[in-house]
Amino acid sequence: MNKYVGDERRKNPRLTATFVVSYRIKHQHGLYDLSQSKNVSKSGILLTTNRFFEPGTNLAMTIRFPFVSQRIEATGEVLNSREVVKNLIYETRIIFQDLDLKFMEELGEFVQKRLK
Repeated sequence: MNKYVGDERRKNPRLTATFVVSYRIKHQHGLYDLSQSKNVSKSGILLTTNRFFEPGTNLAMTIRFPFVSQRIEATGEVLNSREVVKNLIYETRIIFQDLDLKFMEELGEFVQKRLK
């Protein structure tokens, strides 16, 4: 895939980063799938998932960020899910829905520091 070279349209800069993330569809009780992030901003995250998710799907997530000791519980809405390896690997873009505002700012500062 070719790298996008147009103007940046995102409101918040993204940092290429690998964090451990467990996720499940929010209103389906069951086991979490384990994944990792590809990049993150204070408003969203890109995950590698093992299935396609319809846009608008709400995911319950537990994320391990290196700058905080506790796991962060968050809900995210799928913006899109793109197949990378046929029937096996998907890149799923998610916007955070309920992150604590103070933590969002900490995450934004973490991203900004790492981008410099």
